[in-house]
Amino acid sequence: MKPFNQMRKLGAGVLAVLAIGTVGHQASALEKVNYLMPAPAILPAFAPWMLAKYLGYYKAAGYDVKFIRGKGGVDVAKQVGAGNAPVGGGIGDTPILVRANGIPVKAVALLGGGALMVMVARGDRGITSPRMLKGKTVTVMSYQDTTYYALLGSLRSVGLKKSDVKIIAVGPRNVPGWVIAGKADACACVPDWEIYVKGALKGKIVSMPSRRYFPSMAQAILASDETIAKRPELVRAMVQGTLKAMKLMMRKPAQAAAAYVKAVPLHKGKEKLMTAIFRNFTKRAYAGQTTLGAMDPIQLEELQNHYLKQGIIRKKTPVKDLYTNQFVE
Repeated sequence: MKPFNQMRKLGAGVLAVLAIGTVGHQASALEKVNYLMPAPAILPAFAPWMLAKYLGYYKAAGYDVKFIRGKGGVDVAKQVGAGNAPVGGGIGDTPILVRANGIPVKAVALLGGGALMVMVARGDRGITSPRMLKGKTVTVMSYQDTTYYALLGSLRSVGLKKSDVKIIAVGPRNVPGWVIAGKADACACVPDWEIYVKGALKGKIVSMPSRRYFPSMAQAILASDETIAKRPELVRAMVQGTLKAMKLMMRKPAQAAAAYVKAVPLHKGKEKLMTAIFRNFTKRAYAGQTTLGAMDPIQLEELQNHYLKQGIIRKKTPVKDLYTNQFVE
């Protein structure tokens, strides 16, 4: 019996080693992917990506995604176009702004039929429309972020030039922070910052969604022409995983918030706040698409015409070169 027991123990040990080896092989089989973000990935604006990673959506497709911070959507597009990262984030407007300058980047998914940027003003500054921002201080994340260009477009749609407004790039934390502290009159905010300002000022704010004044778009996933052509399976995995997480946020915001605070422990204990933020993202940005993730070429053409008319771009790009819906259909 003793030799048999020894053989059984030996066999169990071999199986354990084989099991460990298999797990190790599976882990090493995941392809590492750098995903370039326009701002810190811990911001709730990037919850679809954080959830997609935490819930294993990217991993199920064979990818280990690492998020790297860029300096705004336009900067991300430049880096992706240069091949420094295979995919990145901006908004649907971004390819319009960079493609005319020879940067070969397309939007491969649009996260909603609304717009990311919303102008939020303090309720005690007498501002009720973008036109009343003349002479006021407005914060933006950076001059390389697409929300800055959406702000310029919104201002010009009501007859204001950039020089008519004091626009200050203060970084992501201070965009809402300066408004809350009274150092700025308004901000080019995103839906999570809108909730922060509203909460801090006890609801005494004026929200002016950019879509009312300018056909700006929601967040987008960006990829270069080369990556789209050579690595379509990678692009599809990033698109499908992110959209799956966004769908969860739209349909079950409380459940998504509970998972999100586990994915980003910085927000631990803020489940109710995150639920409110996710609902606001659905209201402002995520809703309004017939096919989740699809770009609308008519809207894209209209938006490009606005950017051209207002002098933000100098020439147009064929709309077909600005996007592809092949990864969402």
